Amino acid sequence: MSEIALSHDFYAEKISTGYEDRLILKDMNITIPAGKFSVLIGPNGCGKSTLLKSFARLLKPKNGDVVLDGKSIYELPTQLLAKHIGLLPQSPIVPAGITVADLVSRGRFPYQTLFGQLRKEDYEAIAIAMEAMGITDLADKSVDSLSGGQRQRVWIALVLAQDTDILLLDEPTTYLDIAYQVEILDCLAKLNEIKKTTIVAILHDINLSIRYADHIFAMKKGELIAEGNPKDIITPELMRTIYGMESTIITDPETGDPYVIPRSKVG
Repeated sequence: MSEIALSHDFYAEKISTGYEDRLILKDMNITIPAGKFSVLIGPNGCGKSTLLKSFARLLKPKNGDVVLDGKSIYELPTQLLAKHIGLLPQSPIVPAGITVADLVSRGRFPYQTLFGQLRKEDYEAIAIAMEAMGITDLADKSVDSLSGGQRQRVWIALVLAQDTDILLLDEPTTYLDIAYQVEILDCLAKLNEIKKTTIVAILHDINLSIRYADHIFAMKKGELIAEGNPKDIITPELMRTIYGMESTIITDPETGDPYVIPRSKVG
């Protein structure tokens, strides 16, 4: 099969999916803006992770389809799909005893030959990803010995080494203090700006979501409630609808973006 064109036409069409007999997403239509940094927001259990898993082909919808540049992702060979879509899931499992460099090198799986040997370009991609995440000096350390924040940076380096057109990140700032959250989001924003990588991330900090997102998808109970540029859709009404929270929206003096100040739960 020929390589997919890099137009990043990537969308879900009327997908309904969930776990066993419980539907989480129902007839959802959603198109990911090509070359943009998009963020999924919404309360816990609203279907954000389920949607990301569907886009990564970890969940097959009961109805509907996920389409990448005119082709169903369920018809694409795994290795080809992995050259175009990278996923950082929640709480990935660390193989016992593996070093940082070895774990990051697994991001090069889609490019390996039949004999699984790393080539010069693979080592270069691994080095670039580790440097971007500030973990080069940890290369020979066991991942088991690292702090939660360090581990998270190793996992992000792995998906960066995969060098895909589309990055899906499920809570990439988990376990990180605010300085590292900003550092990692800055790195992802730079990747998006320089390489036009399409990024879709789940973030829980609403103000960081607003600061970094070109496009926000707001979800509640498996439905897409609103989407668009943060300046256009972030309102007290939206915060009330998706979070059940009264809030005041001011203008961030640093960025000019909306800034949400929580007040109280509705009712």
